[in-house]
Amino acid sequence: MGVNRNEDWGALGMVPEDAQTAGSNADLLKVLGDLNSASVVVLTGGDLCRTLGGRGRACPGGEATLVDIDVGEALVDGRLHRFVSHFVVRPSWHPGRWWVAANAAHRGRWNLAPRAHPGDGLLDVLDASLSWAQVPAAWRRLGLGIHVPHPDIREERTTATQVSLDGSARAWLDGRPIGRVDRLSLRVQPGALRVAI
Repeated sequence: MGVNRNEDWGALGMVPEDAQTAGSNADLLKVLGDLNSASVVVLTGGDLCRTLGGRGRACPGGEATLVDIDVGEALVDGRLHRFVSHFVVRPSWHPGRWWVAANAAHRGRWNLAPRAHPGDGLLDVLDASLSWAQVPAAWRRLGLGIHVPHPDIREERTTATQVSLDGSARAWLDGRPIGRVDRLSLRVQPGALRVAI
């Protein structure tokens, strides 16, 4: 049920009675380790739900759109972390280099990675280094997703990537801080999880 050009994604189906429910990225991340390949998670909120067009109406035992989504994996300082929406690395202080791997287009009220789709088998990577003068304009445009293209924001769609960063940069995984990061490797696991919206 991946995403292909000119084809429908997802399918209408019954949600299992025992499906777990996640109202946020953090909730989904908590249950991720307990799931198997047959599991379905009902999304009632969060960035992933918004990106997929969910309204939070799906429920266990009901009918909903079922979508296979990708899961990101990040190797940071020898530890493997999984994420469903975003891996964000930002400086301790503005301005500086911001680096984002997005599986979902939306992050809160921002349309951070407007081309990202959680079921396309790709991570949308944005690498930004903006001056103080450029930051206000970029922030204003984030809500509509019109901050890109921009000459100082590099975009890439990829299945895997490696990056070296300033050791003072801090990383967040689906909104949860994981500490400072120097080097990281990321990859996507296509269609690793089925969700209901």
